[in-house]
Amino acid sequence: MHTHLEALIAETIARVSESATGAKIPSEAVEVRATERADHGDYASNTALVHAKAAGKNPRELAAALTEAIQGADTDRVFERIDVAGPGFLNLFLKPETIQSALHVLLTQDEAYGRSSFGAGKVIQLEFVSSNPTGPLTVGHGRQAVLGDVLANLHERLGYAVEREYYFNDEGRQVDLLAESLWVRYRELMGERREIPENGYQGEYLIDIAKAVRGDVGDAFETFDDDARVAFRKHAVDRMTTQIQGDLAKLGVHFDAWFSETTLHRAGAVDAALEELRARGAIFEEDGALWLRAEEHGGAKDSVLIRSDGRPTYLMVDIAYHIDKHARGYDHVIDVQGADHHAEQSCMKVAMELLGYEPGWLQYAVHQFVSLKEGGETLKMSTRAGRFVTLHDLIEDLGGDERGADIVRWFMVSRKPEAHLDFDLDLARSESQDNPATYVQYAHTRIASIFRKADVEPSSFAGADLSPLTEPEELDLIKALDRFPAVIETAGTEFAPHLVADYALQLSRSFHSYYDKHRVLGDNENLTRARLALLAGLKIVLRESLRILGMSTPEEM
Repeated sequence: MHTHLEALIAETIARVSESATGAKIPSEAVEVRATERADHGDYASNTALVHAKAAGKNPRELAAALTEAIQGADTDRVFERIDVAGPGFLNLFLKPETIQSALHVLLTQDEAYGRSSFGAGKVIQLEFVSSNPTGPLTVGHGRQAVLGDVLANLHERLGYAVEREYYFNDEGRQVDLLAESLWVRYRELMGERREIPENGYQGEYLIDIAKAVRGDVGDAFETFDDDARVAFRKHAVDRMTTQIQGDLAKLGVHFDAWFSETTLHRAGAVDAALEELRARGAIFEEDGALWLRAEEHGGAKDSVLIRSDGRPTYLMVDIAYHIDKHARGYDHVIDVQGADHHAEQSCMKVAMELLGYEPGWLQYAVHQFVSLKEGGETLKMSTRAGRFVTLHDLIEDLGGDERGADIVRWFMVSRKPEAHLDFDLDLARSESQDNPATYVQYAHTRIASIFRKADVEPSSFAGADLSPLTEPEELDLIKALDRFPAVIETAGTEFAPHLVADYALQLSRSFHSYYDKHRVLGDNENLTRARLALLAGLKIVLRESLRILGMSTPEEM
């Protein structure tokens, strides 16, 4: 999308293009980008290179004609000057009042700044975390929780109606292993020595659950028979579900729906999905198992749907689950998953297409793993062996409650999802400005303190005279603020929430640098009011950036 300033430039070029080319160039076809060097202007455009052939001119010729047409337009007040550079680039120098107009837009819109109708009210579902209820949430689950929640926030800003859903895989062998592992811990409380089943769960969290279970049932279950299996499955799943929900709430992550796999089996949805695939010729039989024809349709590999013993695979159940999602009427579904699920993701997309669903209805936001680093060393973790750091303990380690959650959220989203994340505990614990989360929040509180000292409200500057804002740093700050809506759109549509963190950090650095160099509250009343208006704009954008990241916006620190 064009920012406010880019749109002004594009519309100006489009307005005069017919006299320069013989045919009108649509404004949306005018490419404009910010420059990295002041001597190249504020923005540059390759319009002359792109449209030269259609205009029957060479690019430099067309660039000169466009420049002449713009300069000859009496009503144009956008540009200070235009230089033709290289093979035909337009280097565009804006008038200060043009740049200042972007700040006027921001101050007028306030909380609405950066929101758009891009999504046109379409209903999308984001499914994320969806950890099996076999243990506490770990730091790895924390990354997915934050990524999914921030993506949901971004899509809401883009005009989508968003529903967040957590899927519980509360059926199958892993839940039976959990139940038996819990029963072993339960019998240990009575002095018996028992072995955790092979591939069972070793974590000490089961000891606390076993104590609670014994308080409920006493010594009733001496053997792990069918009655014990049913009872301990329920106790384990119910208690782990409650713990997971509490840990997510502590992180500030809330879901609109919690979906149980059990409901699919009880409703016959898995069998119905299999028959639908069979009717469409999407499955074949081999070695006593039923397989999805994935490879011939672009999937990573043909994959088993029903094992030779008749048990459905995770993929088969997941297909049934997504059929249920489609039946609920979502316009679009985004699943946040780890990169280790790549093969299954490709098979799921094939299954959706074979079922006749529109291409792109299901998309995946993929992320890599997270490691904890302390003292320069990577901590060794294994969920099944019970060697891991829980999300709850990580939040507590970093200050607990709001501060701990803020720090965890920042670090989990600060690196692009496709890259492995090394979570630096030493840096995260730091309360100095070396900690980027603290640094950004401090920028917000520093601005708030300036307004308290000035004894004015930031909301009172919507109609302020901005003409005194002529320092290069001030104009650069306004151009940076102008980028915010575009950052939101890119971060949302490209599943790149780290761009918001990057943007907020750079904006904070620019503010601190500006404030250290320029006096805001001075003797010149007009200049003071204009600079306070600039800070009001900065405060709005920093506040909204932190809200998108799900972090608090402190007025004091």
